[in-house]
Amino acid sequence: MADLLARMTREEKLAQLGSVWAFSVLDGGRYSEERARTVLRHGLGHVTRVAGATNLKAVQVARVANAIQRFLVTRTRLGIPAIVHEEVCSGLMAREATIFPQAIGVASTWEPELNRRLADAVRAQMRAMGSHQGLSPVLDVVRDPRWGRTEETYGEDPYLVARMGVAFVRGLQGDSPAEGVIATAKHFVGYGASEGGLNWAPAHLPPRLLREVYLYPFEAAVREAGLQSVMAGYHELDGIPCHANHELLTDVLRREWGFTGTVVSDYFAVDDLHSYHHFAEDKRQAAATALGAGTDVELPATDAYADALAHALDAGQVSEGELNEAVARVLRHKFELGLFENPYVDESAVAVTVDAERHREVALETARRSLVLLKNEGVLPLRPGAGTVALIGPNADSARHLLGDYSFAAHVESLLEARERKGLLGQTMTVPDDLEIEESTDGVPTVRDELTARLGDRVRYAHGCDVIDASRDGFDEAVAAAAAADVAVLVLGDRSGLTTRATTGESRDRSSLELPGVQEDLVRAVVATGTPVVAVLVAGRPVGGDFLHEECAAVLMAWLPGQTGARAIAEVLLGEVNPSGKLPISYPRSVGQIPVFYGHKVSGGRSHWHGDYVDSPVSPRYPFGHGLGYAPFVVENVTLDRAEVTAGDSVTVEVTVANTGDRAGEEVVQLYIRDPQATVTRPVLELKSFARVCAGPGRRTAVRFRLPTGQLGFYDRNMDYTVETGHIEVHVGFSSDALALAGTFAITGDADRPEVRKAYTGTVSVVEVPSATARPR
Repeated sequence: MADLLARMTREEKLAQLGSVWAFSVLDGGRYSEERARTVLRHGLGHVTRVAGATNLKAVQVARVANAIQRFLVTRTRLGIPAIVHEEVCSGLMAREATIFPQAIGVASTWEPELNRRLADAVRAQMRAMGSHQGLSPVLDVVRDPRWGRTEETYGEDPYLVARMGVAFVRGLQGDSPAEGVIATAKHFVGYGASEGGLNWAPAHLPPRLLREVYLYPFEAAVREAGLQSVMAGYHELDGIPCHANHELLTDVLRREWGFTGTVVSDYFAVDDLHSYHHFAEDKRQAAATALGAGTDVELPATDAYADALAHALDAGQVSEGELNEAVARVLRHKFELGLFENPYVDESAVAVTVDAERHREVALETARRSLVLLKNEGVLPLRPGAGTVALIGPNADSARHLLGDYSFAAHVESLLEARERKGLLGQTMTVPDDLEIEESTDGVPTVRDELTARLGDRVRYAHGCDVIDASRDGFDEAVAAAAAADVAVLVLGDRSGLTTRATTGESRDRSSLELPGVQEDLVRAVVATGTPVVAVLVAGRPVGGDFLHEECAAVLMAWLPGQTGARAIAEVLLGEVNPSGKLPISYPRSVGQIPVFYGHKVSGGRSHWHGDYVDSPVSPRYPFGHGLGYAPFVVENVTLDRAEVTAGDSVTVEVTVANTGDRAGEEVVQLYIRDPQATVTRPVLELKSFARVCAGPGRRTAVRFRLPTGQLGFYDRNMDYTVETGHIEVHVGFSSDALALAGTFAITGDADRPEVRKAYTGTVSVVEVPSATARPR
């Protein structure tokens, strides 16, 4: 690599830090050698979205990727292949790839191993199509669901986000770089804590909160999973835009954590230092500042890292040494990915890998476990012979509305809008007129499809209304259908995407958490018939007003469940599958409560001294970790293996849970700790471990948690990570507001603040125990 770097001209080095849209080398949907000669003549760092920014089918994607690599290898001076990156927020964003549930739904499974399997499926599909870097996982901790990108996250808790993120990184990067895909954790850092829940807005995070909550998942991904890429956030922290933040990108990420990979820009964000933040006086200074801070690669197309960066180098605003360091990191990725030895993919093998049956099975298993039953007054599961079902609502017969904002069908709309408006994400860009763009939800069934397949003509469908339109023209039909049915299933919620037609997704922030359009009025009209109502919420954030949650007999949160989501919804409604998802984010009653989250400080979460707001409780509508099932579970016994533990050692907590119902089910056992007195104030609860258990009727399961003391520290007054001596409370249960005090143990040591290495998690084992009559504790 050093020899290659020494032979490169400045133009060739700059090219390695840049990128081009894949459609830049297409003409009428076909690879164009003429266009390639123009944009690839000095080589290239990244190709942007061969699959996700074109209308190409999987085999065509592989063919174009091969053609680009062939040009770079055979027609440029040094023959350096490119990294092809793609969006992978809900699976590979490609026309024929498997569409998995959106991340907030994946987090609701509380099953990191399932997320690893999901990422492994994405890795296989990406490699088959010739791509090498995925722009995921999103490790933003979000406590304000007004923010449109809430759906892309793993929720409000840093530990849960870290466990899901580490699993995804391991699955995507695989066992070896030559067979893996580079994971890109984003958005570094605090992007989801934006002012007012607004996209790209500043985040106001004091240093300790930044360290303990928002940096934590990224640190775990770097140190535990060997994360190879980070994407900086669009926003600013304390007056410094993230792409210009040397302290974050170099001091913390590289020098403190030992990160050796690449930092890539979010799309257009280098120039944003000048054009959006007014932090740099021109494009040249923006380029110099970003590279000097530690931003290695500019995406999605070379702009500031072209002539502007060259002029900055000539002016001494950034050094040749800094340029060489960034280029070396990009080249190292290419060597480790095996691109120099094998830049091409087998086009004939694509069909057997992309959207394979084994990948759809992972999608279905994830969708089933992602559904959260928020409320059930005995109406669910629907009985097979229980009469007619009125199926109503804008999301009942829409495949498109089951998909997240970075699915192909949703995201391709942004290219159509960009062509109409001559820009994308507020930035000027050109989408060629000859680029064929087509929305596609082929092969994605709707809830209506799946329920009708099971219940036949017992399903009476009425659209009711659209997601955002104000028309009530369909109300009369919906009311008549509900009045004549034994139960009404209302499928309501959001339309995810990036365009003005979307109600959730990137830059689709909201000032209300009530259902958009006239859907709340539709709920009132249907409930007024007296027919029991089940609300199924297909949405990217917690939604629904007081009337819906109070008056509907059951509420099922489906999030954005992907291509197998409708089947999972039907199975849960009919009792073929037990709901077992748990909320990864507290569910507010209204925006007036925001932020509402379980891990607040002892002085937070209430108004001293009366407690509640004048007009509302301070408690969330549904707490973090909440989720009902059809099989009741109880905690029978909890033991701690010791009352004292030396700092640096671990304590074991054993929990026995029992299924006291008459059907098999699944439950998530959650372990929280509380440090009741420390030298800085601590949250009232902190999630430290969890385990999903499966048990038949009357069966008992033992869960053994090993809790290292290195996991129980915090940043002290000097901002040093410290495990203090003192007492720790352990709480166990099935949600953050339904916990039992399992016991207390003391951390001891030779000094008040013994030095203990930080631990990010412990171990968990789950074992079925001999059957016995299960009795509540």
